Amino acid sequence: MAMTKKYDLAVKTGTYQKDGETKNRYENIGAVFQGDDGPFIVLKRSFNPAGVPFKEGSDSIMVSCFAPKDNNGGGNGGGQRQAAPAQRPAPAQRSDMDDDIPF
Repeated sequence: MAMTKKYDLAVKTGTYQKDGETKNRYENIGAVFQGDDGPFIVLKRSFNPAGVPFKEGSDSIMVSCFAPKDNNGGGNGGGQRQAAPAQRPAPAQRSDMDDDIPF
């Protein structure tokens, strides 16, 4: 399956001061990919939307889409974004786990 990364997904987690300016702090929570059958989203497993600051009286949060950075450090720059989550290989299957359950 061919897929292309279209966007990094990020949520605003707060602000910080730099050189007298207020800057936004973002956390990368996943990415949008274009696959053979259409777009799909990959989210960090540990992402908890309940921890994201929200507008008073709202039951929604805002997820921003940023053009992905290339491997050379290019891209749109700006913000305090973390790298996209790496895909972990599936754990190796253990042959001693293939036995029937004894109860």
